[in-house]
Amino acid sequence: MRNTRLTAWRLCFPALLLLALPAAHADEVSDTASHLLAAELALNAQDYRAAAEEYRKAAELSDQVEVAREATEVGFVYGFNDDALASAKRWLKLSDNSEEALLYTARLHMRLESYGAARRAFRQLIKGEQAEDRLLRLVGVLLEEDPKESDKIMRALTRPYKKSAKAQYAAAVMALAAEDNEFAVESAQNAIELEPDWLRPHLLYSRALLLDGKYDEAIDYTARLIGDDPSPDPEARVELAVMMMSVGRDEDALSQVNQVLLEQPGNFDALRLMAIINFRLRHFDAAWQDFQDLLSSVRHTMEARYYLARIADFREEYDRAIRLYMQVEAGQHALAARRRGSALIAFEQDDPDFALQKLDEFAEVSPTSAVDITLARAQLLAMLERYDESLDAYDQYLGFRDDDEPAMLGRAELLLRMDRVDEAVASYRVALKRWPESALTLNALGYTLADRTDQYEEAAELIEKALEKEPDSPAIIDSWGWVLYKLGRHEEALVELERAYALFDDAEVAAHVVEVLAALDRREEALERLEKAEAKQPDSRFLKDVRERFFPDEPLPEQADSPEAADE
Repeated sequence: MRNTRLTAWRLCFPALLLLALPAAHADEVSDTASHLLAAELALNAQDYRAAAEEYRKAAELSDQVEVAREATEVGFVYGFNDDALASAKRWLKLSDNSEEALLYTARLHMRLESYGAARRAFRQLIKGEQAEDRLLRLVGVLLEEDPKESDKIMRALTRPYKKSAKAQYAAAVMALAAEDNEFAVESAQNAIELEPDWLRPHLLYSRALLLDGKYDEAIDYTARLIGDDPSPDPEARVELAVMMMSVGRDEDALSQVNQVLLEQPGNFDALRLMAIINFRLRHFDAAWQDFQDLLSSVRHTMEARYYLARIADFREEYDRAIRLYMQVEAGQHALAARRRGSALIAFEQDDPDFALQKLDEFAEVSPTSAVDITLARAQLLAMLERYDESLDAYDQYLGFRDDDEPAMLGRAELLLRMDRVDEAVASYRVALKRWPESALTLNALGYTLADRTDQYEEAAELIEKALEKEPDSPAIIDSWGWVLYKLGRHEEALVELERAYALFDDAEVAAHVVEVLAALDRREEALERLEKAEAKQPDSRFLKDVRERFFPDEPLPEQADSPEAADE
């Protein structure tokens, strides 16, 4: 998408519209220009919702296709789907032959769960000649949307094309994405029967077998494809390597990739895979060289920079890691790279304001990540203990994404850290009304009531319900043990907390175990467990708190071994 931030040209855009149209339309155009200017000012102020609304209003008033297009793109990129759909419909009205506008309309109907309308729009997109090729091109689009609904739509679209290998393959891809392995296998087999020499259905069939848990069968099938071919397609060998990686056979996968590179030294997909395998195996020197080779080839450059940054990060070469993270400006790793790089700037370079600035800069150059950056900013501010600013950022983000359950819970947790317990509990209760069957929210409210109030009976009911939904969750098991402790059922509590700690070696869970052991008057055992946990996480606030409350006179382990401690 074009950069929609405030620029000199865009400031002039409303005035240019006034000059370009007859005077009779001046009032209407003046209103359009006002909305466009308001939209750009809102973008500059990072008020993305207001920007989408103002663009949509401008599109409704304007007869210019470009205004409707811009309004659609802004609404779509920032995730304000109602405004984007209204703008896309206006775009279609002004240019009813625009396939681009129709595609936006179809995708926005999906995001708004209007699946019938989405299906009709997608069907219109594949009309005419080369319908089967158009179906194949739609696969990439539908893979970005809800997989279950995308699968349903693709099945409806491909139903008239039962004798088309391309259509059957497209149906198989979407079924696999929706985790309907049985239908994926059936559709892939249909495609193979219709066009036996086409490699991709064969590879998809083997992938479906793999995802169905038939690991050996899938790998053997792909290996036979390679073995039966006198000059095997490198794509099959790369696919075999990916399968081997997925079942932990990294060394075997590396052997397959090396074979591809022996035959085709310039196969950059194989080089990329070799680099990733070496990274997974922690062969960092080899991976570093592989990713450097990718950079030199100008292929997969953003991914290469991301992994090079991670290697530097592992090696604690933080300045180099930051530099590389900041160079990842696009692709699937861009947001994670900017978040991690900013955290390193804040804590390793001790420059939190510059870290926040780097987040803001990324929002400007990557509009698709701008709303997510608002959340990243809130989380980084919380880590910096700048709680008031963090709360403002959370409120801003939730103004954009009021359906984000983890973010709503994160805001409530922030209120707890600010000792605003009543407000936090109220926020958790609002979340529970919205997501009454969510184990995440049930546990968050239940644990808070157990830990920060005396409402233990209600806490137990909530946590027990969460545990029914996710019986193997260490976080919920820990909460259950903690509420049992608060209810005075110490022996039962210890059993549950030990079970949670065995599943998740976490400082907070360890602190709970120590506290319950101390309450059971097993102080020597409690101190031993505390010291073991401190050796792993010496800076944990949970462990510091339990030491101060239960063992204030006991020296820390390193103090006990020091000459000063011995003299005392």
